[in-house]
Amino acid sequence: MKPNPILKLPAELTISEVSEFKSEFIAYIDDNEEIILDGSEVNRIDTVGIQLLLSALMYVSKQKKSYIWHTPSSIIYQSVKQLGMKGFSF
Repeated sequence: MKPNPILKLPAELTISEVSEFKSEFIAYIDDNEEIILDGSEVNRIDTVGIQLLLSALMYVSKQKKSYIWHTPSSIIYQSVKQLGMKGFSF
């Protein structure tokens, strides 16, 4: 059994990058049973980027798959906190 690859999030997850990254994100979710996310290089994220993460994690949940934050970014955490979102786990 081969280990699941880790999906490395881009350095910028903003409105201009989201549409390009979304298809890669969905394909990764479809191809793997356990979703492992590396957000260590994210240095900029906007509301659209947070929405992409949330919708992708909801998609993971609906497929009854699990996810792990291998290395979350403090930028993602700060953005989620600023938006007042609860239930978004790292």
